[in-house]
Amino acid sequence: MQSSRRAKRQPAWHMLASEFSESTLNEKGSGEYDPSFVITKLGAKVNRVVVAGLLERLEVRETSNGSTLYQGQMRDPSGLHYFSVGDYATESMRELTLQLVEKVEGGEPVLLLMVAKSRWYQTDEGAVYTSLRPEEACEIDAQQYALWLTRACEDTLGRMKHYTDSLSAEPTREGLVAAGIPEFMIDGLLVSRNHYGDIDIENYTLNIMQALDIAEGRMDAASQPVAAPVQSVEDDSETPPTGGDSEVKDTIVSLIEQLDQGDGVDFETVLTNAVARGFDRGLAEEKLDELSNEGTLHEPRFGWFRIVS
Repeated sequence: MQSSRRAKRQPAWHMLASEFSESTLNEKGSGEYDPSFVITKLGAKVNRVVVAGLLERLEVRETSNGSTLYQGQMRDPSGLHYFSVGDYATESMRELTLQLVEKVEGGEPVLLLMVAKSRWYQTDEGAVYTSLRPEEACEIDAQQYALWLTRACEDTLGRMKHYTDSLSAEPTREGLVAAGIPEFMIDGLLVSRNHYGDIDIENYTLNIMQALDIAEGRMDAASQPVAAPVQSVEDDSETPPTGGDSEVKDTIVSLIEQLDQGDGVDFETVLTNAVARGFDRGLAEEKLDELSNEGTLHEPRFGWFRIVS
């Protein structure tokens, strides 16, 4: 009887990609049906998530045992989620995946919302990487995406507050309870503090500001899927069809003006926003370097950019 007991269904966390993808701590129960968890730096003990973003890649590959696996990546304002859909998925999920493959191959932009199980794997060298196994998914529009962004930001802010409050508390269950930490955060915070040590939550603040700008319409181009670039058959040039040099530079400067809260804007945030506006990532990185070299930008600290007054 004990072996047939199923664990209760775990709640799903609304979470930005940056928090989930930076996680390197995992936990698995000893029982056959005990759930496994990815534990984030902010102390979220994650078995399932609700995530959304722009579907950037979805490719099929054959596994060593002959089964079919679809591997994809989805981008939100803070970074990337990696996911896979295999023969184990529900029929509806497999059917949707086939439709999405056609759209991605045809260059059609797709905003996707999914409920997924958290997964992790460890390399022979000991590095831990996270991924997702979708349970359900659907295409959404820009308004629905904005609603999800708002919810994910609110929840992230809540976890940041619980994490900050926990720092001044005794690192025990009793100490966190006395500090007013809610029950659903206590187990994760206790183990995350031991594993990650002191963390810098400034990046999460920038991610939230950026996501809310998109949700509230202050960054219109990033609130919608980026249309596939159109290039003439006769055009044999190798110039990326995603904007001229001056347009890329102007966009980067504008982004930094909008996002700089006094300490500059980090490298990844600048490039993520540029990609969300349809520019090639490699080209944006090249122009970011040029702006630094020509004195338009400076780095108050490595990897962070400010506009020279």
